Amino acid sequence: MKPTVLIIGAGIGGIATAARLAKAGFQVTVVEKNAQPGGRCGQFIRDGHRFDIGPTLFLMPEVWEETFASLGERMSDHLDLRRIDPTYKVHFEDGLQIALTSNLGAMQTQLEKVEKTAFTGFLHYIAEGSKHYKVSLEKFVGRNFYSLLEYFSPANLPLLFQLKALVKHYDNVGRYFKDPRLKAAFTFQNMYLGLSPYDAPATYSLLQYTELAEGVWYPIGGMYAAIQALTAIAEKLGAQFLYNTEVTRIETANGKVERVHLKDGRTLSADLYIGNADLPYIYKELLPDASEARKFDQMLYTCSTIMFYWGVDKPYPQIALHNVFLSGDYKASFDRIFKDHTLPDTPSFYVHAPTRVDAAAAPPGQETLFILVPVGHLDESRPQDWDQLVQKARQTVFSRLAKEMDAADLSEHIKFEVVYTAQDWKQRYHLDKGAAFGLSHNFWQVGYLRPQNRHKRYRNLYFVGASTHPGTGLPIVLLSARLTTERILRENGFLLQTRAAPQNLQTAVTP
Repeated sequence: MKPTVLIIGAGIGGIATAARLAKAGFQVTVVEKNAQPGGRCGQFIRDGHRFDIGPTLFLMPEVWEETFASLGERMSDHLDLRRIDPTYKVHFEDGLQIALTSNLGAMQTQLEKVEKTAFTGFLHYIAEGSKHYKVSLEKFVGRNFYSLLEYFSPANLPLLFQLKALVKHYDNVGRYFKDPRLKAAFTFQNMYLGLSPYDAPATYSLLQYTELAEGVWYPIGGMYAAIQALTAIAEKLGAQFLYNTEVTRIETANGKVERVHLKDGRTLSADLYIGNADLPYIYKELLPDASEARKFDQMLYTCSTIMFYWGVDKPYPQIALHNVFLSGDYKASFDRIFKDHTLPDTPSFYVHAPTRVDAAAAPPGQETLFILVPVGHLDESRPQDWDQLVQKARQTVFSRLAKEMDAADLSEHIKFEVVYTAQDWKQRYHLDKGAAFGLSHNFWQVGYLRPQNRHKRYRNLYFVGASTHPGTGLPIVLLSARLTTERILRENGFLLQTRAAPQNLQTAVTP
């Protein structure tokens, strides 16, 4: 008999882990509360308009390639990737536009119009990002740490300083650019991780390197095409997915997980368990340890987002595939999000128009628009008026697109609107505080200091996803899947060797 694994949640981390473990010889079952896989990387289609719910940037292709290869597949056989260059257009309130591109000549022309020495600074900044990327991937993000001493070893300590882990990203970028607009253009990418550049480590200059050197890509069919591909591979390898199946409690005894309880009254049991639901939610709502759960109340969380999904009955070809609109008072904007937990007075936002590359994302002659507006996460001490915040965010988007993109009539051509707020992120995906990117990434919440990918007490309970090591972002979660799999094989390889698991996956109706 094969040893059995039960995975709670079919986000990309759960899917990739299921596929890896199935290939290694485990009998894997994935239970998912929603009707489809993907979690925040889901998709919905309405009136012929196709929307990716969350991520829209395909980054770090070599990490994706390794995931497919580890499963005996070639990524190119499953995904039709198109490189996007310029990666996106950055719009400032004073009218300045910068198209970030890997074309060095074009970058030099744009940057030197703003600041004479900016191109030299840019080259040094990208070089630093390259170093941060390679060292982080090899020494920190791409490996497990099994003890504090291993993390702060004599070999690693100098690397933490090389990576500028204790330097703030915005402070560091001032070494390369003086103009505040350029500082903003090369730090706002921290928002991919739900972070403020005033809090994020300077290590994250690696984000700009990955975009310009490794490329920003778009999979035809949207980001959900990658979810569908990995799910199909996992199923081909023998993994089973159960949808509309919500776990309500994890039962423990004698230092291990015994079974999970489902909303419909059944129980499921296995040899090993992996939580791919949001980690704070697992500790607070599913596990019995109140003292462990309270620790998450002291941790820092990422921001949330207000999302607008608009089906539009006419095209707006002047709107590029990826567009970033930055507010004038950059620091005040982040203070309002991360300190006041609300919407900035003048919000920044991101607009995605997939039909620039993928005509099937909308009916002919129409437009599918995805708008992301960063906002503070839920705050019980200062409850937010989400209807008011949504109205303010929507009006900001309309005003700037009318002024800067010649789209004054956009509101008249919206056929339908779907809105997500922090409340929706919490309700739909069990994201604690509605924090769209999970736990934050400061010095005390990365590496070994981040919640580990195995429970310290229940030794057959593992974790994968954005809030465990190594962190958030789709390619980083793919690394999480690899690291969790490696740890499971290291600690439970004997199950495969003996092929004599205590029990197969069992279901029973709770009395």
